[in-house]
Amino acid sequence: MTPSSRLVLHDLAAFPNPARVRIALYEKGIFDQVQCVEVDVMNGEHRGEAFRAMNPDASVPCLVLEDGTALSQCTAIIEYLDAHTAAPSLTGINATERGVISMMNRRAEANLLDAVGAYFHHATAGLGPVLEQHQNRDWGLRQREVAVATLSQFNELLATQDWLAGERFSVADITAFAGMCFIGFTDIEVPETLTHLHAWHARVLARESVKAWQESLGQ
Repeated sequence: MTPSSRLVLHDLAAFPNPARVRIALYEKGIFDQVQCVEVDVMNGEHRGEAFRAMNPDASVPCLVLEDGTALSQCTAIIEYLDAHTAAPSLTGINATERGVISMMNRRAEANLLDAVGAYFHHATAGLGPVLEQHQNRDWGLRQREVAVATLSQFNELLATQDWLAGERFSVADITAFAGMCFIGFTDIEVPETLTHLHAWHARVLARESVKAWQESLGQ
């Protein structure tokens, strides 16, 4: 892949969803093959006409392929990366693995990452009044309950296996880790009694891909 034909990733590195794609890129060993373009989310660039023309979702990240195709959903982006590059696979190497990983990734996304996000954006000050224009506090508080319950459910699961979808690190773990990162922006506490979840979190933090992502943020 030459510099002129690089993939282009439009994102904001410290945000939870962009972190998912960046960690996947580091896991696949191809981060240096991608050109990163920072989007000024705090000033609403993602909602502007130019960005929406590329990504109608008005969200980051968005990966633009060599042929101009724009992929705007994290799961879609990581599935593309898995098919586009060699092992290690993050989405499964056989039908059963792919099914289990897809299931657990969706649970991690809907019931943890997105639930924490809904609480943050709807029931707290979030990103401020300019960006948080349509809040529903009751919905946000309900999603907080979902996220807290999911932490306990994952803790029980991780009592019997190292990773969320089985014995191999996968996209489900990346998504759940992003959810844990998002928790850091809120007042949600992860009880110390969830020992298996904390041990899993430590294993994720120890991965070279996560260390590389943190280093890119100056952490």
